[in-house]
Amino acid sequence: MSRFRAPLLAVLALLVIGTATLCLGTPLVGVNRLPAAFAGETDLEHAVVVLLRTPRLLLGLCAGAALGAAGLLLQESLRNPLAVPELLGVSSGASAAVAITVVWALPVPGAPLVPALLGAVLGGLLTLLAARKAVGPAAVLLIGAAVSAGLQAIMFTGLSLSDSREQGVLFRYLLGSLTGTTWDTVAFAAPGLLAALPLALLAVPALGLLRLGDDTASALGLRADRARLAVLVLACALVAVAVGPAGPIAWVGFLGPQLARRLRPSAEARGWLAWSALFGALLVAVADLLARTVLYPVELPVGGLTAVVAVVLGALLMFRRRADREALG
Repeated sequence: MSRFRAPLLAVLALLVIGTATLCLGTPLVGVNRLPAAFAGETDLEHAVVVLLRTPRLLLGLCAGAALGAAGLLLQESLRNPLAVPELLGVSSGASAAVAITVVWALPVPGAPLVPALLGAVLGGLLTLLAARKAVGPAAVLLIGAAVSAGLQAIMFTGLSLSDSREQGVLFRYLLGSLTGTTWDTVAFAAPGLLAALPLALLAVPALGLLRLGDDTASALGLRADRARLAVLVLACALVAVAVGPAGPIAWVGFLGPQLARRLRPSAEARGWLAWSALFGALLVAVADLLARTVLYPVELPVGGLTAVVAVVLGALLMFRRRADREALG
């Protein structure tokens, strides 16, 4: 594949999926009607395309890119391809905060967006504080899993105390959803992503050394424990940006890096980071399009669709590795 072919295909994929998202659904808007819709020539098409579908598309792209980039940061820094953002405590913290706010009807301004973001930050801080003295990547993963389990217990307690109406709100958030996205939601999430993604690029050199192992990284002059902690802070920030407004959309942080490594095996960490963000963005955009159109007027959870894709892709990767081992004898 030539140097420019892959970026061109990526841009083409974004255009196709973006156009499909703006046009498909009820009511159906023709591609030729999009300029008129953006110009506000008809009230209905303007409301559907500009006020409903465009902010939802942008938030899906932002959330997917953040989760994909966070997944690569975790997997490279912890040297574990199964390390996922769900093990940082960030998603669980957001879920627990939303559950508490909804069940006890706490008067938090901007609910559930603001409490979700605060819960995500708090959950990430708990994991980072607990992992400060951890020795090795495996210990960090175990601590993250323990913090996530504790916060999930709080979330399930709140869920068990809620009534049927509250449970509907909670289930929609906990499974990941872009329903109700407005331009205010996008304005809330986009600055965090724009600030965190360039910082992720700055972390790429440290990722290259951490992949060699702690002893080798230390011999090359890198404080492995501090570098890993800094990467975890950055990953927590990216996950919080996504989980706050969109809920814990499952497995995007696993799928994005896996697709990047599989489809761009010769790329380096910087390239994998960009491709992980791109695949994450496309996955969430496609999943949201299917979620609101397949069984209309019923809307499926975005996180449920990404989980199905993850199971299928995981099975394909497992069979592919087995075939590779058998081919090597």
